[in-house]
Amino acid sequence: MKVLVETHNLHKRFGGIHAVRGINLSVRQGEVLGFLGPNGAGKTTTMRMITGFLAPTDGTIRVDGVHVGLDPFQAKSRIGYLPEGAPCYPDMRVEEFLAFIGRARGFRGSDLQSRVERSIEAVHLQQVRKQTFETLSKGYRRRTGIAQSLLHDPPILILDEPTDGLDPNQKFEVRSLIRSLGRERAIILSTHLLEEVEAVCSRAVLINRGHIVFDGTPQAMDALAPASVKANRLDHVFRNLTTTEPAGTTK
Repeated sequence: MKVLVETHNLHKRFGGIHAVRGINLSVRQGEVLGFLGPNGAGKTTTMRMITGFLAPTDGTIRVDGVHVGLDPFQAKSRIGYLPEGAPCYPDMRVEEFLAFIGRARGFRGSDLQSRVERSIEAVHLQQVRKQTFETLSKGYRRRTGIAQSLLHDPPILILDEPTDGLDPNQKFEVRSLIRSLGRERAIILSTHLLEEVEAVCSRAVLINRGHIVFDGTPQAMDALAPASVKANRLDHVFRNLTTTEPAGTTK
C-alpha cells in the first residue's frame, strides 16, 4: 500500500520545552495507527505539525507525497482533521455547519450539497441534521466533527481523542465508524486508552516525553500490559519499556 504520511526527524520546541524529539513515522493507506501516550507526551503537538497547524522546529513532513512546509495548501487539502473536543459554532445546525466548512474548502452549488449529503450519510447524522450543535449529545458532536473532516474526501484522517468523554455505546459507534473509514485511508488516531488501540487500530505507536518508545502491532503491545492488569495498563506498559530513546519499528 502507498505511504501517505511520512515524518523524518521531527522536533518541536516551545522556548525551553522540547516537546517532540526526533519523531520518525511512516503510515500507509489502509492503516489505522493508534498514537498512544500519557498526557503531555507530545501526541497532539505531533499531530498539529502533520496537519500544518504548527511548524516544526526541525525535520520534514510529507502527506501523500506533498512537503507540508513547502506546499501547505496542497498538503492540507489531502488531510481531514478532527481536533480534540470537536469544536463547532454552538448555534449552527449540523447541515449548516457542514455546508459552512464545505464553502471554506472552496465547494459550491450542487457539488457542495452532494458532499454534505454524503458526509451526513457516511456518519449517520440524518436524524440530527436539523439540530443545533449545542443540543447534540457528545457522540453526535464527535460524529459531526468526523463528518466535516470527510467533506473533501481526503486520503488521510488525523483524529485527536475522537472518543474522549463518550459513554460506552457512543464509543462503540464511533470506533466502528473509524474502522470502516480506515479501509481505504491512512488514519492517525490519538488516544491515551489502550483499549482504543486494541478495538480500532492495526498498529500502535507509543510516545513518551517526545520520543517513540514502541512501534508495533496491538498484539505485541498487549504482551507489555495483558488484559489481566485491570488498572493503570498504560503505566504498566511504560514500566516494561526499558528506554525512552526512539524505538525501531517492529513492522
